[in-house]
Amino acid sequence: MLPTREDPRLQAVWQADRVWNGVATTRDGRAFVSFPSADGPGLQAAEISRDGTLIPYPDAAWNAMRARPDPDGAFVRVNALRIGPDGRLWIIDAGAPGIGKPAVPGGARLLVYDLGSDRLATTYNLAVGVGPRSYIDDIRFNGGHVYITDAGEPGLLVLRLSDGSIRRVLDSHPALTDQRTMRADGRDLLDEDGKPLRVHADQLEVSPDGRWLYVQPSSGPLARVPTMLLDDPTTSPERLAAAVEPFYDSPTTGGTAIDANGGRDVDRSRGMAVDPGNPAEPDARICRRPAGGALSGLDLSPPHRRRSGRQRP
Repeated sequence: MLPTREDPRLQAVWQADRVWNGVATTRDGRAFVSFPSADGPGLQAAEISRDGTLIPYPDAAWNAMRARPDPDGAFVRVNALRIGPDGRLWIIDAGAPGIGKPAVPGGARLLVYDLGSDRLATTYNLAVGVGPRSYIDDIRFNGGHVYITDAGEPGLLVLRLSDGSIRRVLDSHPALTDQRTMRADGRDLLDEDGKPLRVHADQLEVSPDGRWLYVQPSSGPLARVPTMLLDDPTTSPERLAAAVEPFYDSPTTGGTAIDANGGRDVDRSRGMAVDPGNPAEPDARICRRPAGGALSGLDLSPPHRRRSGRQRP
C-alpha cells in the first residue's frame, strides 16, 4: 500500500524522479546520492547542489550508459555510497549489472574520492574476494577495517586499510543466505523470470563500541558476529562460522541504521512501520518509530560515527 497522506512531522528536503537508495552528507553541507538503477539505466551517483539540481559525480563520463558494462573509466552499477572516517566519499560499485547477473571482471570496487579536489584518490579492487555472481552491496567502517556485503553470492569481505588486503569470510553461511521469500506491498518479490528474488548478505551495522557486526540478507533474520574474530586473519573458518549468532527475526528489510546508543532501526520494506525488538532478547533495543501513510519503501542510512581506539575484547 502506497502513502495516501502527508505527515507534518516529515519535511521534504530533496527529491528526484528516479529511485535512489543512499545519501551521504559532509560536515560542510555537501550531499551525495546514489541510484541503484532499479528503475532502469541512468545517473548512478550525483551531488545535490544548493538549488536541488543533481550534478553527475564525479562527472558525466563516469555515469555514462554503455551498451555493455565496462569498468574502464565508468561505473558498472553503483549500489551505495558513504562518507568515510577519513572524510572522503566512498562509492560502492556492485560490479555486476544486477543481482543474479554475471559479475563484470574488474567491476567490483570501492572508489574513494578526495572531496577537496573531487578526484579519485584510491581504488580498492575486490576481485580476490568475489565470485561469478557476486554483487557488492554496502560497507561499514570499524577502526582499521571495512566490512563489505556480497548480496549476489552470500558472504562478507574484510578490507584491512593498513595494507589494502582483502579476505572473503563466511562464504555461503546460512546467516548470510536469503532462504525465505521476500515480500513488499503485500506481494512476493520476484525476479524478471518470475522466480523468488534472492538478495543475500545485504544490510550491515557495527555496534557503537565496535565489538559486533550485525548483518542479514534482505529477507532477514538479523545475526551478529564478533568483530575481533572478523578482523583476525588467523581465525579459522570453522571458528568464525560458529561465532555467528541469531539476534533478531527481522522481516523483509530495505535498510537498517544504528544509533549511538546501539538502537537498531529496521525498515519493514514498504510496510510503513519499523519493528520492535524481540522482548525475549534484552540486548535487542530495536524501537518502534512513528509510522503512518507518509513513508514507503525506506532504505535507512546511518550517519558516520567517528570511533577512536581499539574495541574491547
